[in-house]
Amino acid sequence: MPNISSVSEFLLLPFADTRELQLLHFALFLGIYLAALLGNGLILSAVACDHRLHTPMHFFLLNLALLDLGCISTTLPKAMANALWDTRAISYQGCAAQVLFFVFFFGSEYSILTIMAYDRYVAICKPLHYGSLVGSRACAQMAAAAWSSGFLNAVLHTANTFSLPFCQGNSVDQFFCQIPQIIKLSCSDAYLQEVELLVFSLSFVFGCFIFIVLSYVQIFRAVLRMPSEQGRHKAFSTCLPHLAVVSLFVSTGMVAYLKPPSISSPSLDLVVAVLYSVVPPAMNPLIYSMKNQELKDALKRLMTADVSKSKT
Repeated sequence: MPNISSVSEFLLLPFADTRELQLLHFALFLGIYLAALLGNGLILSAVACDHRLHTPMHFFLLNLALLDLGCISTTLPKAMANALWDTRAISYQGCAAQVLFFVFFFGSEYSILTIMAYDRYVAICKPLHYGSLVGSRACAQMAAAAWSSGFLNAVLHTANTFSLPFCQGNSVDQFFCQIPQIIKLSCSDAYLQEVELLVFSLSFVFGCFIFIVLSYVQIFRAVLRMPSEQGRHKAFSTCLPHLAVVSLFVSTGMVAYLKPPSISSPSLDLVVAVLYSVVPPAMNPLIYSMKNQELKDALKRLMTADVSKSKT
């Protein structure tokens, strides 16, 4: 049985077979990547530079923007490089690093989205206790817990996956190194350990999802009882962007991992992977900037300040 050292590189699934389509995909994903960098970069700059946005909600939004940048930067640059240079190869170490960072950023982002649901729940349902429950120290601790749990989860999955011997070739049926696709190349029963880890992770994901749903049930009940229409509008304006981001994140992930095997195909899997790994990081800044008036005002001030500096 060949051991793990027999695989020195993996071959990723290309987006297209013809050179013209490869270059078209490169240009398309370059535009998406630059839009994600610009959108998330503007949010980071606005929250960091504007003292009016130094609130728990925007602190978690800053964390979300960082994770979005990390998530899309883990997968898309390599895929674009492969399309540009007409290659499929990724080194063994590069594949392991891609799995590590993608699982880290993806898991941490889901934890941050869960914490943001808790933040909105406390702000709307327990406003008198908001300062004590979601103070600066509590925010830092919750963010640290989200990043730490994501990193620990990523290390466990990566170490377990790449300790397997591979004897089923080196072609990964995805445009980036994805754990389920790599496990298919294993020739050892030890892959059951990774399946157990995946089941544990899915249980955690489901628990967070239930927490988010229950939080929003309480939030909407509290909002609908508000006597002031202005108060209801303000509450919805802070909650709906987060709910939209969660819906986009969860729905694309569910389609990717819970679709029936009978409808699975390399082309469909490729499209679904793009939906959950590329679309949310690029769309999140747009979703938040459309509904968050404080963020829109901060971005306008940032743009105005930059224009004024350039004129002087």
